[in-house]
Amino acid sequence: MSKFSLPESSPLLEPKFLFGVATSSFQIEGALDSRDRCIWDTFCEKDGAVIDKSNGSVACEHYERWEEDVELVESMGFKAYRLSISWPRVVKQDGSLNKAGITFYKNLLIKLQKSDIKAFVTLYHWDLPQHLEDKGGWLNRDTAYAFQYYTKAVVKEFQGLVYSYATLNEPFCSSYLGYEIGTHAPGITGRKYGRQAAHHLLLAHGLAMDVLSKHSPNTENGIVLNFTTAYAFSESDELAAERANQYFNHWYAKPLFDATYPEVIDDLDDQDKPIIKEGDFDIIAHPLDFLGVNYYTRTVYKDDNNGWFEEHPISKCERTDIGWEVYPDGLTKILTQLNERYNLPPIYITENGAAIHDNVKDGKVVDPRRIEYYNMHLNAVNVAIEKNVIIKGYFAWSLMDNFEWAEGYTQRFGIVYVDFETQVRTIKDSGYAFKQLLKSR
Repeated sequence: MSKFSLPESSPLLEPKFLFGVATSSFQIEGALDSRDRCIWDTFCEKDGAVIDKSNGSVACEHYERWEEDVELVESMGFKAYRLSISWPRVVKQDGSLNKAGITFYKNLLIKLQKSDIKAFVTLYHWDLPQHLEDKGGWLNRDTAYAFQYYTKAVVKEFQGLVYSYATLNEPFCSSYLGYEIGTHAPGITGRKYGRQAAHHLLLAHGLAMDVLSKHSPNTENGIVLNFTTAYAFSESDELAAERANQYFNHWYAKPLFDATYPEVIDDLDDQDKPIIKEGDFDIIAHPLDFLGVNYYTRTVYKDDNNGWFEEHPISKCERTDIGWEVYPDGLTKILTQLNERYNLPPIYITENGAAIHDNVKDGKVVDPRRIEYYNMHLNAVNVAIEKNVIIKGYFAWSLMDNFEWAEGYTQRFGIVYVDFETQVRTIKDSGYAFKQLLKSR
């Protein structure tokens, strides 16, 4: 397959449905010497933290090559670009603004605007300033208020240049991976730490939403959550799967829409429950203009015979090269489940994509598996819309190959190939498939 195939009546083929590509600051920017350190700079220095012992000090040199990268987005016909702001690039440790960092993002946003590309700005994509981590990071309630200050500073500087703000990207990853099991920065372990970090992240989101509603009321403002659809291994494992669903998915969604944590919180020991102050949920449950949904795969669970759940590996299935099962029906399922559980705002699919071990041959990158992955998931979005889920747009992850966190540079998610030695960019066949789709609408 060299192109995508959607039903002729699909809403995705209408011009008003927005297609974009996504990136994040630490994964592509490089230019470590022009910003303060963040927790990922420190984490990358730990033995065994990153599989190939790499870091983000150079990455894709986007800090120098941003004009070329915007031109790539434009050349493929995308009308939206999701980027993140590096907190330590724009706010110094003493609270003053880094003028060079502000200028970098402002120039980038101006070029996007001139290119008729809507800027979807994520305020936090995991690169917490290290000086804040030194004071406890997301375990310290004060960090939520530091995020509020940072949000106000950014919004003031970028007035009129941003179409949409997302407060956080995937607070699950920041809290669970970073503070509960330690596979992401800052590498802390313990359930009580993960749950408390999650609460402070959600508090930060609510505080930032208040700033955005007051100081940037003309932008679409929301949050981006990742969902891994929970399936039961057998009928007897349904309760275990629902516990996992609440613990990994709805722990982050339910406070936003119902102003409370899911029932699974009652299954935790008291020492593992987050400290919640009066009024916190009023802040967290601030109305949203949109919900961003990131989806890559599903997980199958079974009962662990101790009143909890455990993952049950699926042995025979199609997988991407990072090892994640290809399961597009899980995207339709999580979208319809969310729509049934909550009074949702409109949804954007803010990340979806596949890691494939690509190679350049004769100046081309042939990636049929990625094209098929996208095709199946675009059709899964179409099915969700047919089931009355309001979805306004879809962002491919990622614009280009980049630093893939603990996987380093071993995984390629981009629709643009990056040679990390020469920094030469090559649009893959999947990128051309999107170009053909967008041109045909």
